[in-house]
Amino acid sequence: MTRVFNFSPGPATLPESVLRQAADEMVDWHGSGMSVMEMSHRGKEFMAIHAETESNLRELMGIPASYKVLFMQGGAIGENAIVPMNLIGRTGMADYVNTGEWSKKSLKEAKNYGTVSIAASGEAGNFTAIPRQSEWKLQANASYVHICSNETIGGVEYHWTPETGAVPLVADMSSNILSRPVDVAKYGLIYAGAQKNMGPSGLTVVIVRDDLIGHALPITPSAFNYKTQADADSMYNTPPTYAIYIAGLVLKYVKERGGLPAMEEHNRAKAKVLYDYLDQSSFFSNPVAREDRSLMNVPFKLKDESLDDTFLKGAQDRGMIQLKGHRAVGGMRASIYNAMPIEGVRALVQYMKEFEAQHG
Repeated sequence: MTRVFNFSPGPATLPESVLRQAADEMVDWHGSGMSVMEMSHRGKEFMAIHAETESNLRELMGIPASYKVLFMQGGAIGENAIVPMNLIGRTGMADYVNTGEWSKKSLKEAKNYGTVSIAASGEAGNFTAIPRQSEWKLQANASYVHICSNETIGGVEYHWTPETGAVPLVADMSSNILSRPVDVAKYGLIYAGAQKNMGPSGLTVVIVRDDLIGHALPITPSAFNYKTQADADSMYNTPPTYAIYIAGLVLKYVKERGGLPAMEEHNRAKAKVLYDYLDQSSFFSNPVAREDRSLMNVPFKLKDESLDDTFLKGAQDRGMIQLKGHRAVGGMRASIYNAMPIEGVRALVQYMKEFEAQHG
């Protein structure tokens, strides 16, 4: 069997060792006579999986004891509503920083639940840079400040942590969670869909500071109320059990490879290979400000866009798939999350060199 280099932005490639272990345990998990898919979420077998997954996430990210870890559903799109339903009622207002397509979705949804102000926006520069914090206009009485720490479509990423004073910082980390160390204590809430760096789709991780729990709007469905879920240890409704199990295997994989510092080194090395080539190429280009370039999602364009389909076909013939850019921006995009080996990036760059020599 030959596996492709899958540059999909999500659901994304998973470590092969994780997939093989899941395959080995598919029918009979640890002698239980059951697949994890068949287990009661309240049975001792799954409760052990659940507890170990949370413990490893806390260890890897250094999550303080004053934060709850919730395993929820609905993805980041769901959290676009769930976050304001739980937090905006504290003052009725929230600040959002607009850095691209996912930020826009977040702030649009939040407007259904309170007064939302755009504290800063990268729109004037076509979302090719993160607005400097000196440009932000923050409200002292906002319930929270929301950012998207990595924009998968535009390829911009925060490489610094905003300072928001007494106002809690909320971050959508769906596409760069586990890619490098993060000081969780600087955030009031972090949420992430698992399908980029942590596991399959279906699981959403929420890391929320204790004092931000218990302020849900009256309209909040009980399954989306952080207090209800925290009190029930994420078991108020049936959680995405198999996705939690796979996430647990991924967390073990990350631990075995040296944790988040090692992941950061791995990701910086991969990104450097691709960006170094793009910077010297006269045929391919990346529009993002260098200091804000994403380590996870690298958009690029061909000088002659009429060759886009030819480029994609050639890549597929060489075992490299899902390189087409998002329809909102066009071009190409290489998503190089944790599980993408550096060999995949090197193969892509070698193909790009050959394509440029032929068509440039």
